[in-house]
Amino acid sequence: MLPAVCLMGVFVSILVEVGWGTDPASYMNLNIAHAIGLSLGTTEVIVYGLMLILTFIFGPEKIGFGTLANMILIGYIVDFCRWIWKNIGFHDFIVNGTFGIKLAVFAIALLLFVIVAAVYMNAQMGVAPYDALPAIISRALPKIPFFIVRIIFDLSAAGLGFLACKLSKDGIMQGSLVGSIAMSLLLGPVISIVAKPLNKILSAEPVETLSKNNAE
Repeated sequence: MLPAVCLMGVFVSILVEVGWGTDPASYMNLNIAHAIGLSLGTTEVIVYGLMLILTFIFGPEKIGFGTLANMILIGYIVDFCRWIWKNIGFHDFIVNGTFGIKLAVFAIALLLFVIVAAVYMNAQMGVAPYDALPAIISRALPKIPFFIVRIIFDLSAAGLGFLACKLSKDGIMQGSLVGSIAMSLLLGPVISIVAKPLNKILSAEPVETLSKNNAE
């Protein structure tokens, strides 16, 4: 779980450098951080801390060590990696690169982010407060499919990020709203698809046991 969380931070930092969009949670937090003048890591601890309170009240079973690792580590890893990218010239390489270079970097970073996010999910050591809340909401609204609840939740996060951008002093958007909206619609289903084969690989139970449990 810990390597997966750390790598999620690394790949998110690369997506931020490309500027074509990140996952909606990162887009929201990046713009809130810019608006209030704090680092992304500190902002995520504050925002996810508030979400953690709701999770503790309505879905404490979703909290685990992975919950704290996600809310505390990823933002600070993104901040640290972006500092490294600027000092080693990787930031300038992406910013001044051709469309083909940006596309290749974006595609590779996004693919690897999806894989490590799926690994994080399969570790089953708790989920981020951001991921716990739509599951809690979906449980309270059983007639609405979970994927609908998740999409609305992600789009709301993107909307909050856009609002934070407009309320900032300079009005400069952190990342792409269009790209983050696209990820709101696609990222969850893609991670779920990738997680299925990974579940078989990472499961501690033998295949025969899994088949028996599924049949039961």
